[in-house]
Amino acid sequence: MIRRLILALTVSLTALPVLAEPSRIVVAGGDLTEIVFALGAGERVVGVDQTSSFPAETAEIAQIGYVRRLSSEGVLSLAPDLVIAAHDAGPDVAMEQLEAAGVTIAKAPAATTAADISEKIRFVGAAIGAAEKAEDMAAAFTEDLAAVTAKTAQLPNKPRLMFILAIRNGAPLIGGSGTSADEMIRLAGGVNVAAEIDGYKPMSQEAILSAAPEVIVMMEQHATRMGGVEEVLSRPEIALTPAGQNARAVTMDGMLLLGFGPRTPAAVAELARALQPEAAKAAGL
Repeated sequence: MIRRLILALTVSLTALPVLAEPSRIVVAGGDLTEIVFALGAGERVVGVDQTSSFPAETAEIAQIGYVRRLSSEGVLSLAPDLVIAAHDAGPDVAMEQLEAAGVTIAKAPAATTAADISEKIRFVGAAIGAAEKAEDMAAAFTEDLAAVTAKTAQLPNKPRLMFILAIRNGAPLIGGSGTSADEMIRLAGGVNVAAEIDGYKPMSQEAILSAAPEVIVMMEQHATRMGGVEEVLSRPEIALTPAGQNARAVTMDGMLLLGFGPRTPAAVAELARALQPEAAKAAGL
């Protein structure tokens, strides 16, 4: 009976405001951590996951592991009264163990587009007892995103971009439609040459050469793991593309670029400036 009540409360958090103000918050999801801090509740955060690297204060907070590989024991050791978790946080057994221990879990809605971030802000605000402040923040976010995208829409060129997530089994893993990479490329005024594939998929050398990207986009952290930008551009499947021939690549902080957090308008502007510096400057970006 008690377990059913706990589960019912957990589920209700996705739809109803939480009136109390939890004092010990654990956050699993870098975007959610950014929102909690932006709402002024950072001092109540006692644990964060490995994707939570912004703001700088998160470096001093206890780590609970990777968002999809959490340990219930590690989380429970922090005695939280609320866990705010990404929609894909897990594993399921760990989440079930936390619920069974009486921990309130608020699982955030998935954000499939940048426009969904405002709802994520409202969700976090309701969970931590800052609904009014979150409403103001969500409204400001929507205005900022609209202002930035209005400017990127005026850019004269539509550069052809390819986002490389990683090298897997010898082949680049490319961001296709339905990914945050695809959304960011579109918002920044580019064209995703891999839009015909769904999700993150490997592409053959022939397919990449046929796609003819003008710019390669990568996360800084992953570019380093792949041997650096120069190493990626010199790969056989990249070297003969316009991007490889002109040595054009853009790297950005992964959470900033793909995290769909409150800094997304700034990320769109940064990507646009990297792609078309003079035009972006003229557009006021």
